[in-house]
Amino acid sequence: MPKKIAMIGAGSVVFAKTLMSDIMATPALADSEFALMSRTEPKLRRMEAFAKRMLKENRLPGKVWATLDRRKAIQDADFVIVIFQIGGFDAYAIDYEVPLKYGVDQCIGDSLGPGGIFRGLRSVPELLKVARDMEEVARPGALMLQYANPMAGNCLALGKATRVPFVGLCHGVQTTLDLIAGYCGVPKEEITYTCGGINHMDWFLTLEHKGKDLYPHLRKVFEKPEYYKNEKVRGEVLRHFGYFMTESTGHLSEYVPWFRKNRKALDLYCDEPSFGGESGAYYKYSKALAAKYAKHDPLEFESAKIESRSVEYCSYLIEAVVTGKPFRLMGNVRNDGYITNLPEGCCVEVPTFADDTGLHPTRIGALPPQLAAACITNVNVQILAAEAGLTGDPEHVVHAAAMDPLTGAVLTLKEIRDMCSEMLEAQRAWLPQFKGKKIVPKPTISIPKNCKPVQVPLDPALAINKRFGELIERKTD
Repeated sequence: MPKKIAMIGAGSVVFAKTLMSDIMATPALADSEFALMSRTEPKLRRMEAFAKRMLKENRLPGKVWATLDRRKAIQDADFVIVIFQIGGFDAYAIDYEVPLKYGVDQCIGDSLGPGGIFRGLRSVPELLKVARDMEEVARPGALMLQYANPMAGNCLALGKATRVPFVGLCHGVQTTLDLIAGYCGVPKEEITYTCGGINHMDWFLTLEHKGKDLYPHLRKVFEKPEYYKNEKVRGEVLRHFGYFMTESTGHLSEYVPWFRKNRKALDLYCDEPSFGGESGAYYKYSKALAAKYAKHDPLEFESAKIESRSVEYCSYLIEAVVTGKPFRLMGNVRNDGYITNLPEGCCVEVPTFADDTGLHPTRIGALPPQLAAACITNVNVQILAAEAGLTGDPEHVVHAAAMDPLTGAVLTLKEIRDMCSEMLEAQRAWLPQFKGKKIVPKPTISIPKNCKPVQVPLDPALAINKRFGELIERKTD
């Protein structure tokens, strides 16, 4: 029986085209119905026309139609794919430019840091609308395939606010395996591995080739400049923490406090172009594309020919659910005991099996303590940002940014509050949950030169200090 697949945010040139092409290339999903929805009608209509071209030129069965009505797209859907970016480039520019003005240098800014926090604040209300529509009008058991960043923060909010079946999908593991295979000189398909952690900080806990541990070789080559140069931050974390993780130097440099906090660190670890650490790499890329195609449809220059499926999990997961043929993926799911030393209810990325009975995440147990500690610094931000997105409490926006590893390494609490206030005011059009609310300013308290502190009881620490003073001043001769 043909399946209905709703795509929310289908104006996305990259993801909408790639995922539809993958699904169309899957024989078991032939004759699928694609309901495309977006608020940006010109982009939406162009994507609709291109998708129809794909069906026609590849002589495939199926149906494609587009609508501005989200609920209509989701009506009777079997699968709902979320690929939106609320606010588009205009909002994203604020995510990068305002923090940079305060001294927070981001390479990508879509998952953590000030950019990731505010992208999440924009996304959460829309995700909840999608979930409510699914509860009310989608087919029973319909599955949400969530691609919108910040992946972990968005999925954490979904796990708190809805019971709709969902999984967050990313390609970090698949693409990192390409790098590992090249560095270790073995075919990618022959590597066996276990990963566990959170999205964009998922760790390769085991890496083997035909029963042989690949880690000794990987650690050895990362001591060589020609290997280390490509991935300085990931390489440095491997050297000090003992494990390799699933995101580029540009991404990882934003999630920890050590590599982007000052010019010395940036010059040493983030001096490679693009996602090798360049400031505003993704912002500059997005800006250049927006300018280049302001008067042209990028799909005009794209081939509609379907050749093979990409590494994205989406089509393989849908195929598994439809046919019952099991498929193993790395899924972003609510942590219901899957990783025991990360908080219950946060979002974790763990091995997950899909079949005609649904999704089956697997239990990793405890991560090595240093890896759990690194993840928790990010989870703390995600919890507070999700709380802000769900409740509209502007103070939690400040709390989230204050706990962010990079932001906290660079700014004072007052500077963080001022930065968040400026970002909130600039993005109000996309943040309905904060209507009528603002971040309360906390001016610096000025202390006059001759100010005398009020009398207070002597606490133990001060008593010890007083005793030290007495001992130092005592005459001994």
